[in-house]
Amino acid sequence: MTIIQPQSIIHQRYQLLRQLGHNAGRETWLAQDLQQDQELVVVKLLTFGGNVQWEDLKLFEREANVLKQLNHPQIPKYRDYFAIDDRSLWFGLVQEYIQGDCLRDVVVGGTKFSEMQVKQIAIAILEILIYLHELNPPVLHRDIKPSNLILVREPNQEWKIYLVDFGAAQDRASAEGKSFTVVGTYGYAPIEQYGGRAVAASDLYALGATLIYLLTGISPADLPQDDNGKMLFGDRTSISSHLRKWIQQLVEPNVRHRYATAQLALKALQEPAIVAKPQPSPISRKRRYIYPPENTRIVLNETKDSLQIVIGSKPWIAILLSILLLAMVTILYGLIINILIGGSIFLMVSIIFIILLIKKLSDNLTATQLEVNELTVTLSRYIFGKKYFSAEAPRHNCLYEPNWEMMKKGYNNNFFGWLVWISNEKNDDNSIKNNIKLHISDKSYLLSTVHIRPTEVNWLIDVLNNFRSNY
Repeated sequence: MTIIQPQSIIHQRYQLLRQLGHNAGRETWLAQDLQQDQELVVVKLLTFGGNVQWEDLKLFEREANVLKQLNHPQIPKYRDYFAIDDRSLWFGLVQEYIQGDCLRDVVVGGTKFSEMQVKQIAIAILEILIYLHELNPPVLHRDIKPSNLILVREPNQEWKIYLVDFGAAQDRASAEGKSFTVVGTYGYAPIEQYGGRAVAASDLYALGATLIYLLTGISPADLPQDDNGKMLFGDRTSISSHLRKWIQQLVEPNVRHRYATAQLALKALQEPAIVAKPQPSPISRKRRYIYPPENTRIVLNETKDSLQIVIGSKPWIAILLSILLLAMVTILYGLIINILIGGSIFLMVSIIFIILLIKKLSDNLTATQLEVNELTVTLSRYIFGKKYFSAEAPRHNCLYEPNWEMMKKGYNNNFFGWLVWISNEKNDDNSIKNNIKLHISDKSYLLSTVHIRPTEVNWLIDVLNNFRSNY
């Protein structure tokens, strides 16, 4: 495009150091700003030969002014713009330089992004797009791709994503089909953009194509398509069905089938979980609703493809048991001191009682989490946030059923009823009265280490069966 060489000085101010990229009609250079203590900047040069008219220069200035007004922490500031007429008209945009690695180079270097990392990147870009698209007038990027996303690692090991290289902003003029620059990269730009009809959903298409590249390492242009022009990438990655379907909707060929706004796309990605609280929070089971029982402490998080049941610990009961345990240990110490004066039988009873108290204390300090997704069932237990037990198996090897043994025995819910039962019954976890028994592969587990009310057992069984039947 040009005969510009490194060390050339452009616009009597910017000394070009090295070329960062180029394609038809565009060159991007790393440069020094000679008027700002040789600060590093990015200079983007655009040319259209002798086809540019005076009105195009005015349109370029208008779009450049739009870019200079952008104010977002993850968009490098546009500082300057200029035009040079030397046999052909060149346009220049000057942007703050962000020192980091573009996502394309990160992938080429062998980095594999996890599903969680891809979600974090998606959320970061969506938040930038929400800012851009809600400006008045809206600003479209129209060239989102891995090489225009810069990953910067912060000193605290955190990272940030920057969106760079706004080839053209869509202001009022470009909204009328008069945009100065025609931008977009094959594989990342949707069909409507090539016809000059870019909308907010066009940036979302490019985002979806970018995420596909991060997950597969394959350029979207090289992926097969079905008869409707949809990219086929699901067999190239092991992500969850929720994320796969979400990305698939981003890259729908028909713009009307995509999310209309970045705000809607972000909400769909995060998909707030349905939390079971004492107040009615119905979960659909075909044509009826499942309501949580009153005053339940069990928290239910459900999405279309996953279910999480969290049964928290009972710290107040644990505190009372700790006080009782301390008292018993004190008594035991006194008995040991006075064992020769007839306390031996009571000593044995006290030791057994202390062992039972310790078991009861650990049960009430334990939080349980059951996770069911499209592939696996995982039962985990935690004390003070530290996992000490986990059982996992393929979902098809799991069965849930109530365990009513304590109710059938007819014992009440007081402490002595529990004590009689624990000394006679031999179940998976002798501290449980009413519970749900999980048959995971060839082993059985009780869902909770603490008492679950019969109404809660019925509710959870209903929820589990509902999730299984509607998946």
